[in-house]
Amino acid sequence: MTMPNEDFDYEAQLLACARGERAALRRLYDREARWLMGVALRIVRRREIADEVLHDAFLQIWSKASTYNPSLGSARGWIYSVVRHRALNTIRDSHHEVPASETMMDDIVEDASGPLEILAQHRAASALHHCLNNLDTDKRTCILLAYVDGYTHAQIAAHLQRPLGTVKAWTRRALLLLRECLS
Repeated sequence: MTMPNEDFDYEAQLLACARGERAALRRLYDREARWLMGVALRIVRRREIADEVLHDAFLQIWSKASTYNPSLGSARGWIYSVVRHRALNTIRDSHHEVPASETMMDDIVEDASGPLEILAQHRAASALHHCLNNLDTDKRTCILLAYVDGYTHAQIAAHLQRPLGTVKAWTRRALLLLRECLS
């Protein structure tokens, strides 16, 4: 697995998927599966359910690639949102209890193939941590609640006791700032 910020044309891969090129889906899977598994595990907290989420998400990416709209965000962001929404829907639909797992991080690290991948993950995580710390508290909280804890905008607004429009604006602005910081 390579660092997520290296040159890789996610949009071209989605377009190739939309044309039925299976190799493009394989490239996306090879590139992002471990990162996406981390997203799914963080939300569902059970390895076997996260495996199902990832499988279903890649089927959805394959079948819905033609619906990706670049004007609404990056292709990589779209892929991650598919996984995140699939994980959240799995919890809602099946009423799975989401227990805290002491072995969850061990499962993620166990998937790493070697020290270079672990180093790449650490560098990416360090860069993200740095950029998150540059955000003001409200924006950082919105991002963490949405993308780590899986809250909807409405849930974040209720949690923070702020108007929904404000939360949406903070989240959008935070994403733009993170994109700028990480590029």
